[in-house]
Amino acid sequence: MTLQPSASPIAAGLPETPTALSADRPAALPAARSPTALALRRGLRHGGFVIGAGILGTILLCALAGPLIAPHDPYAQDVSRRLIPPIWQAKGNWDHVLGTDKLGRDYLSRLIYGSQISLLIGIAAAAISGAIGTTLGICAGYFGGRVDAVVSYVVTTRLAMPVVLVALAMASLVGGSLKVVVLVLGFLLWDRFAVVTRAATRQIRDQDFIAAARATGFSPARILFQEVLPNILNALIVVATLEMAHAILLEAALSFLGLGVQPPLPSWGLMIAEGKPYMFFQPWVITIPGIALLVLVLAINLLGDGIRDVTAPEGRR
Repeated sequence: MTLQPSASPIAAGLPETPTALSADRPAALPAARSPTALALRRGLRHGGFVIGAGILGTILLCALAGPLIAPHDPYAQDVSRRLIPPIWQAKGNWDHVLGTDKLGRDYLSRLIYGSQISLLIGIAAAAISGAIGTTLGICAGYFGGRVDAVVSYVVTTRLAMPVVLVALAMASLVGGSLKVVVLVLGFLLWDRFAVVTRAATRQIRDQDFIAAARATGFSPARILFQEVLPNILNALIVVATLEMAHAILLEAALSFLGLGVQPPLPSWGLMIAEGKPYMFFQPWVITIPGIALLVLVLAINLLGDGIRDVTAPEGRR
């Protein structure tokens, strides 16, 4: 008896099986995830990153929407309503949820407007110091030799100068104001940017893509800002968050000593200084801005630590 060959699935009117399909064309490869998508996925799984980004985003939103959400004018004085306690105390009222200061100004409104000043000083000082330090560090790391020696000497000279004392001297000499504080801190906090940028640039300056850019005829400036800088940007973002928190704390210290932001601007450091005479009888006048300052700095540090972890090549937990 002769065996008849079995009919193919197509000839028999049956659907093709996956085996038959794989014989005709290769299976589709999974799409590769971009580094940004991978870092975002890691970030959503990182507790510190999520908490820091959430708190900082909330504070930033309150600062931007300050004129809309502030219940009172932060500069309006009413001595008859001075030192009203916050709502959780016996004599508190809902008209002033966080109470009033020694001049009768609403504390919640001044706290909201104070977040604008703290964030402005932190971001502006980090931007100025980042531009100075990154430029010096990337040039020292790429060119080496005499350029590296000069930049290293400048960094060493800067590290020998105590930031707080120099800031106090400059503020007392020129006079305290918002612009002076931003410029003084911006020109004093660039050393960490320079050190980190120099080390990161030295690690990648001999890579193949840098050699290919040189062989193509790229100018040194184009290589530095189009090839080197994008590859060290993650480290710079982490340093920027640390210096932003550092600048906010230094501004609060200068304002507390009377050499930073001047009245009637609602700086958190200035609010603590104004409440110092009442700290034993109305402790909330320094506790509320102090907690706000602590939460802001903690959120920035958590965010910077999270960015460092999620952008690491190995994806550290």
